[in-house]
Amino acid sequence: MELIYESAGKKFYRDGDKLIKSFDESYSKANILNEALNQARVEETALNIPKVLAVTVVDGRWAIVRELIEGETLEALMLKHPEKEDEYLNFFVDLQIRMSKERVPLLGHLRDKMHMKISSSAYPATVRYDLHTRLNGLPRHNKLCHGDFQPSNIIITKDGTPYIVDWSHATQGNGSADAARTYLIFKLQGKDALAEKYLNLFCAKTDTAIQYVQRILPIVAASQSVKGKPEEKEFLDKWVNVCDWQ
Repeated sequence: MELIYESAGKKFYRDGDKLIKSFDESYSKANILNEALNQARVEETALNIPKVLAVTVVDGRWAIVRELIEGETLEALMLKHPEKEDEYLNFFVDLQIRMSKERVPLLGHLRDKMHMKISSSAYPATVRYDLHTRLNGLPRHNKLCHGDFQPSNIIITKDGTPYIVDWSHATQGNGSADAARTYLIFKLQGKDALAEKYLNLFCAKTDTAIQYVQRILPIVAASQSVKGKPEEKEFLDKWVNVCDWQ
């Protein structure tokens, strides 16, 4: 078993043709089992998803075992070939649109998750009330939403097949809310120009008003704030308070 990658609270090992993702004690057993269940449910769609092979314990840590997908992340390819940014971004948005056409009725609802996160945020009651009201006003959809759709979560194989990984935040709900989340991720990474290009492209391809996605951004920013990252607080506060509340 070979350690190939490590991030906060997680270790990724290669074991032959399997990938083992192990979690430290900061991850609850319920959340780990839920991630495996989300991925198993999404496997039943027409998308390319690495199959979950087992949930087990490795060196005293809960772990998910899945198929190992050989390839490079779309993020790595974009860094390696900056001249192809527009081509890769088109590919990225097309894949997101394709994903949103899938239906996975047993997944939790994005709306419920957002309401829960708004309620547990540190914003004043008046702001939370406005966010809840805004969320209730969104059209009710049941599109497949990834919850962390970004180029680092797409692996491209040698033959060009895209595999979408990391389904821990998967829900069903409003696809534009998932796009707002992707836009916010780019902004938090300091990729402002890419964020604007992405949003314009997504809205053009889906015939969605940019203002519609912008109205969702405060909700997404409030839900992100629950992670409690000090370096993000000022940025997220601006987004939560940027709207003309009505």
